[in-house]
Amino acid sequence: MLKKTWVRLAAVLLLTAAFLFFFFRSVNDWGAVLRSLTRISLPIFVLTLLLTPLHLATRAFRWRYLLIHEKRDIRFRNLFAGNAVGFMVTFLLPGRIGEIVKPLYFARKEGVRAGFVLGTVVVERIFDILTMCFLLGAFLLARPLYASRFTLKPETSSRLTQLGIAGLAVGVGLLCLILFFYFFRDRAVRLTLVLLRPLPKAWREKAALLLHEFIDGLKFFHSPANLIIYIGLSFVVWLGITFFYWVFFLSYRVSIPFFFLIPYIFLTMVGASIPTPGMIGGFHAFSQFGLTQLFGLDANLAFTLTVVVHAVQLIMTCLIGYAIVWNEGLSLLQLRKLRETIEP
Repeated sequence: MLKKTWVRLAAVLLLTAAFLFFFFRSVNDWGAVLRSLTRISLPIFVLTLLLTPLHLATRAFRWRYLLIHEKRDIRFRNLFAGNAVGFMVTFLLPGRIGEIVKPLYFARKEGVRAGFVLGTVVVERIFDILTMCFLLGAFLLARPLYASRFTLKPETSSRLTQLGIAGLAVGVGLLCLILFFYFFRDRAVRLTLVLLRPLPKAWREKAALLLHEFIDGLKFFHSPANLIIYIGLSFVVWLGITFFYWVFFLSYRVSIPFFFLIPYIFLTMVGASIPTPGMIGGFHAFSQFGLTQLFGLDANLAFTLTVVVHAVQLIMTCLIGYAIVWNEGLSLLQLRKLRETIEP
């Protein structure tokens, strides 16, 4: 087990190093990078800092519609804290374990079933993918309307289309899988336990309990009203993230029309989904590709913008998350050990 852990860690670090190598290699004038740091509009940059936690708030509001089937009187501050702590752990530790810490931390705060909350987080990620694929599709289909204002290179358009189709396939595939678990519960549980038969009995029993709780976390599919509201709030979340980037670019005197930022946001989502420590490497490579290939920005300026926007999100999110856990007397190690609560 320890050997496998080290192998995974080495693979992740190698992948991160590869992305960073190509990212740094693109810089051909470090003087230009340093000069671009000084072109900032301080008032707008301060606004960017204030907008950083916006997605934590919109995600918290959206999350509530998945959790009300388990508990109706959920406190918004715990929804917000769960998102902040989860993203902080994702930024600081490899493997995106913040995706596990988030539901376990929230479950402990609100006294609800951990497996149920895990189910809602899976739903969140699926709808994140599907929402951005829809927005990207709308952008690509609307090309005749903006062709005179925005020229998209054929190779860039082709790559975006390929990534969009791949993302849509993943999102739809995962959606079909969890719908199978929900609507064919007994059959899905039996099949899962058959696949887990080589594991010790204690593991199988724990897995069966968590699986039933996980499936309960999909209850919102039985409420058309909640489903419609949730879909609408998913667009609010991602349009809010787009707004954050739009303001950030304005702070560096880079004016990009709001709608044209959609493919860039999609690319950063793809890069951030790569399980590198702190989203480093993957986010940077995809962000720089988007800025240079979509908007024709100089590689040195794209480097600066990517580093700064990532640093802003990392620092602000970690400060908010740390303030929350510090107030509760928790440490990063304790948060990491929350995973043990779902192990036998």
